[in-house]
Amino acid sequence: MGTPELISPRSPRVAAAKRLAKRSFRGKERRFIAEGPQAVREAVEHRSDGEPTLIELFATAEAAERYTGIVDAARAAGARVHLAPDEVLAEVSQTVTPQGIVGVCRFLDSPFEEILAAKPRLVAVLAHVRDPGNAGTVLRCADAAGADAVVLTDASVDLYNPKSVRASVGSLFHLPVAVGVPVEQAVSGLKSVGVRILAADGAGDDDLDDELDAGTMGGPSAWVFGNEAWGLPEETRALADAVVRVPIHGRAESLNLATAAAVCLYASARAQRASGGCRSVTPS
Repeated sequence: MGTPELISPRSPRVAAAKRLAKRSFRGKERRFIAEGPQAVREAVEHRSDGEPTLIELFATAEAAERYTGIVDAARAAGARVHLAPDEVLAEVSQTVTPQGIVGVCRFLDSPFEEILAAKPRLVAVLAHVRDPGNAGTVLRCADAAGADAVVLTDASVDLYNPKSVRASVGSLFHLPVAVGVPVEQAVSGLKSVGVRILAADGAGDDDLDDELDAGTMGGPSAWVFGNEAWGLPEETRALADAVVRVPIHGRAESLNLATAAAVCLYASARAQRASGGCRSVTPS
């Protein structure tokens, strides 16, 4: 049989997908939207609790022809596949210029306890991060740096916000992510499994270069990243084993959250992969 065609944006299936733009509906139905070929491809290959993550796929005729492999894999995985006109994709999509392919996915966050049980060596903790684009970009940085998990505290943005999902560029499907964890619980839990807590703060007492030269970053660590505008509150800073600043060697006033996160996570990744840490080899 051919792929069913949605001839009207008023279809109940379209209305159900469109509702997922709102956080309340996402939480109620535990489903979210993934847009574009990269995200949908990753969703097709992902499974959560033994179940396929991708539930439903909408694609224009042009996109279905262009991304035949994705459409075939989605159908083989048991997802409902709908061939849809452009106006349907415009209804379902959350972007100004839809790429012609949109997936409806199950929630895939992991229990925080499972992350702890896996004894992680590198974790990104997003505390008070409110911008969805930043959250998704930090998740992508964590994935690229080889982090074992990401934790979003209860004061941070919704992981499944469409902007977060798009900014992760598929990395959402690559590593465990826990959501809604109070920052105190996140810190105490990570400490209980031997993870050193590093708070990233532009006004930190410790310099990232000095930490690297001292060889103190080779062990398991978790970086805590704060709000884009006001950083980390004092009570959160007090929970950390060290409050670390990224050195500014030029004249820039500061680094934005995603850039600072990339620098910090890659510094830890490099130190953990280096024999004996990442000590300076410059002769004294």
